[in-house]
Amino acid sequence: MRHIDFSPLYRSTVGFDRLFSMLDSVGQPDNGQSYPPYNIERTGDDTYRITMAIAGFSEDEVSLEAHRNVLTITGEKVAEKDEKGAEVLYRGIAARTFERRFQLADHVEVTGASLKNGLLHIELRREIPEELKPRKITIKSSGKNAKQIEAKAA
Repeated sequence: MRHIDFSPLYRSTVGFDRLFSMLDSVGQPDNGQSYPPYNIERTGDDTYRITMAIAGFSEDEVSLEAHRNVLTITGEKVAEKDEKGAEVLYRGIAARTFERRFQLADHVEVTGASLKNGLLHIELRREIPEELKPRKITIKSSGKNAKQIEAKAA
């Protein structure tokens, strides 16, 4: 993919640097990161859910942080000591440390998170402030003194 130079736009715009950096990062691979797998769902008009498969992790080993439109989910597995000196011959259940980042749109907030049956569910809601919502403006008539313009038939 070609690299696009946004430097001329930086000179003539103010406040769009985050947008340009996001567009610039689209072309870059995410280093083949595929663990843990996740789904992003729309559950309503303004509600979303991210579901991550993190089998083997407890609530204490997973942390969520939302800061400046970036949601960061980090999992760090504490090394367990096997009872009775058991030796693991094959480890198919991934228990490695991970960090996954999601870019959140403006006014999207994390409303809750739950871990059930190895699935981490993160609930998100977009709440637009009242001052940014469109509002209806009434048009007042000028009263009886208003002149009405009539068109003459040709």
